[in-house]
Amino acid sequence: MVEFYRPQTLEEALQIRAEKHATPLAGGTDLLVRYRNWAGTLPKLSNSVVYVGHLPELGGIGVSGNGVGPEIRIGAAVTYSELLAHPSIPEILKRASWELSAPGLRNIATLVGNICNASPAADAVCALYVLDAEVEISGPKEPRRVPLHEFIQGPGKTVLKNNELVTAVYLPSSSLPITAYHKVGTRRANALSKLSFCGVAKLESGSVAGVAIAVGAVAPTVVRSREIEQRITGLRLDDIEASMADIMAGYDELIKPIDDQRSTAVYRKQTAHGLIERFLREEIRGAS
Repeated sequence: MVEFYRPQTLEEALQIRAEKHATPLAGGTDLLVRYRNWAGTLPKLSNSVVYVGHLPELGGIGVSGNGVGPEIRIGAAVTYSELLAHPSIPEILKRASWELSAPGLRNIATLVGNICNASPAADAVCALYVLDAEVEISGPKEPRRVPLHEFIQGPGKTVLKNNELVTAVYLPSSSLPITAYHKVGTRRANALSKLSFCGVAKLESGSVAGVAIAVGAVAPTVVRSREIEQRITGLRLDDIEASMADIMAGYDELIKPIDDQRSTAVYRKQTAHGLIERFLREEIRGAS
């Protein structure tokens, strides 16, 4: 029989994690699907469960200065509905959150739960990659912050230890005002993506002053290359076309999709190419 714990404080929750290696539960919309059983029966959970969705230490969205600009802290128990209602959340994250599910799920599901599920098809995670998100981890030692692209190791795999909890996500100040988000799926919401695309950029005097591009569901983790972005940065809009073949050759090395029940590898690769090229050729230019 699975043991269920409902601690009153974060300290108590961390103690349960350390002693019982209990699986954290907040919204449960990913967790219960992962361990689903026959209809009408309990999920096939092998570990104890510790519920953390009610802990005040994990709630709320806050904005503070970090010496460079405003920084947003999103508590681990914050739901997507709370995220969408907050005025400080970046638009690209709101757009990804709006299309990822039905309203009933958004009222329960949490951003951090989606992160810890570590699916390469997670739309909101794709947006977090271009926003340079960091994950706050609490455990026996002092809390530490880990860049999201280092936190997620592969499908269903993270660096989180069995005596730790993710307590928040941090979004640093962003200076890239041009944004594009595209979800490719059987319908716009309440369906897993065939793939997702997020791009942010900034122009100065007709040149790319900064850019970040991420594509989800085309590799074991969300694809983002800072090396390619550095090559794009500094290019004038009229010079992007001349560099396109070199840029796309770089992404070809990273985009390695698979066939599954939602799509084919060929479709995913061709569509990812098209979305990257559209962003660089049209969407950045259209914002100038």
